[in-house]
Amino acid sequence: MPKRILIVEDEIVVRRAIRAFLELHHFEICGEAVNGVEALEKAIALRPDLITLDLSMPLMNYIEAASQLKNKVPDIPVVIYTMLEDVLGKSLANTLGVKGIVAKADGLTKLLANIEAILEDTSTQADARPHIED
Repeated sequence: MPKRILIVEDEIVVRRAIRAFLELHHFEICGEAVNGVEALEKAIALRPDLITLDLSMPLMNYIEAASQLKNKVPDIPVVIYTMLEDVLGKSLANTLGVKGIVAKADGLTKLLANIEAILEDTSTQADARPHIED
């Protein structure tokens, strides 16, 4: 059974690219959200295996969104996929429960590798170590 991913991205072109790429690599996209409020609602309703989250989105900033996701669905890992990678420091990411940060400049292949590593960790360990690079 393929792992289920919720994509949170306000840019439709980027969202479609992530979706197509992950589906090509045998992931199921169980939902999409364009802002933090919608992300929280869909995460609770859909219970994905992982959430990709953009830092820059409308209605709820990434700190609020990641914090709310950590409180409401703490068992679902979050990977930040962003143009603004240096805005979110490693310690803040850990505090927010973020399991990975990938720069959009690094491409979808790096996002895929990060997702696979996190999902592998969560399936083999009760408490997955973060995949946050300096």
